[in-house]
Amino acid sequence: MIVILEPDLADRRAVVDAVMAAAHRFPGIEARPYEFVGAEHTLAEVHLIGSTSHVPSDVFEGLPGVRKVVRVSARYRLIGRHDAAQGPVGFEVNGVRFDETSVHVIAGLCAVDTRAHVDATFAALGRAGVVTARMGAYKPRTSPYDFQGLGAACLPWVFELAGTHGIRLVAMEVLDARHIDEIQQALEASGHPTAVMLQVGTRNAQNFELLKQIGRRREFPVLFKRGMGITLEESLNACEYVASEGNSRILFCLRGVKTHLGEPHRNLVDFAHVPVVRRQTRLPVCVDPSHSVGLRAASPDGIPDIVHALGQGVVAGACAVLVDFHPRPEVALCDGAQALRLEELPRLLAYVARVGAAYREAARLFAAPALSLSATA
Repeated sequence: MIVILEPDLADRRAVVDAVMAAAHRFPGIEARPYEFVGAEHTLAEVHLIGSTSHVPSDVFEGLPGVRKVVRVSARYRLIGRHDAAQGPVGFEVNGVRFDETSVHVIAGLCAVDTRAHVDATFAALGRAGVVTARMGAYKPRTSPYDFQGLGAACLPWVFELAGTHGIRLVAMEVLDARHIDEIQQALEASGHPTAVMLQVGTRNAQNFELLKQIGRRREFPVLFKRGMGITLEESLNACEYVASEGNSRILFCLRGVKTHLGEPHRNLVDFAHVPVVRRQTRLPVCVDPSHSVGLRAASPDGIPDIVHALGQGVVAGACAVLVDFHPRPEVALCDGAQALRLEELPRLLAYVARVGAAYREAARLFAAPALSLSATA
């Protein structure tokens, strides 16, 4: 059971206390308060944990400041959107806000290989006004003989160069809890020139012990990639693991799923699930067309398949796109076949802006009263 309070209450603390006092009247029920800060509103909820079938909802509905009471059937109680009227929630880190009001391009190297390539990539992003990037220091690979990243050795100069070029946030995959400590130490040693978003890769989508560790590190927001071979509900429940440990700043990323269908693309694009995740949860949604498509091939209109897939996500309401770029894809040590070239960045940004505008116009169209047939004749 979830008790949802009215937004932006001046006496929120008093209302929460009243709800918790009422909950304590019922044996075996634990009450936990939560707060969610959005761009425009602060939302508060009190979650009742335990067997609540015998707990009457009117006990809470009659309290001043309570908006509604929801009996939760979905397993993801913390990340779930339990009130359809709730607006965008999202989160902010180092001046970068992720919600449903804008689209961020998180661009960069799938795997850090040389300082020169990192410098060139950050410089191109900085010139284009992009403040979000991806840089892989730890890379899980299918073969143990493939390049698996430079690890902690590259972190000091990656963070230094991010600060030099005005990159506010770097998404970086972690495979083990010790990687989080290495990132924290490198950030502190370099004076925190940027912020880091911990990325949970698709292979670790159900590494529950890692998810718990990430959830306890509330100083780092999380980019969670959907598991490539599990259901959407299983992936959302994995996000609930992170949130249940205290870290609710999660950006959910769709990245394609494995099928038996094979080529032409690396994975089956699942970006039609963008509105599903937005409807069922309060998580902002990202799409990764690079790992979905897996190659730079272009269609007869000259638009790369990766860009077409990206557009599918943005026009469905994604607030971020994760795209591989490299100064010289032909020498990249990881996923060079899918990396776009830096000179393609300005055109991609213009494309994202136009598709984003198309989505906002479509949203306004469907928010307006439906037109009658006679009115359109």
